[in-house]
Amino acid sequence: MQVILMERMSNLGQLGDVVKVKNGYARNFLIPQGKAKRATEGNKAEFAARRVELEAAEQAKFADAQARAEKLNGLTVQIVQKAGVDGKLFGSVTNADIVAALAQQGFAAEKSQVRMPTGHLKQIGDYSVSIALHTDVVANITVSVLGEH
Repeated sequence: MQVILMERMSNLGQLGDVVKVKNGYARNFLIPQGKAKRATEGNKAEFAARRVELEAAEQAKFADAQARAEKLNGLTVQIVQKAGVDGKLFGSVTNADIVAALAQQGFAAEKSQVRMPTGHLKQIGDYSVSIALHTDVVANITVSVLGEH
């Protein structure tokens, strides 16, 4: 299915690009989320008329993400979990736990934005985690997992 991208998407293209994607991906994700529209002649003409407005909105999102990233970079978040004597956690620290800890410190993020390169944290220690605030803006934080008995 041919779609017009309404925002920049990593691995797909820039704002305004006409790309071919699988039908299910377009119908179930891109179009309902407002990230794309079907590439019909009417939608192409509408996009051309609104291009400046959409590019300005995209720039505003990018600037907002950069400002949030500056505040987040280098931040240390402490999470306390029950742990055994050997330092292994009962359970694990997930991206939802990290989002909740960020919210307690006054920072907003979504679970899908948290990038954990080694998967869920299952051991006491300090870990580097990145938060993807925009397709081009990534903030790096330190998650300090503390154990309680």
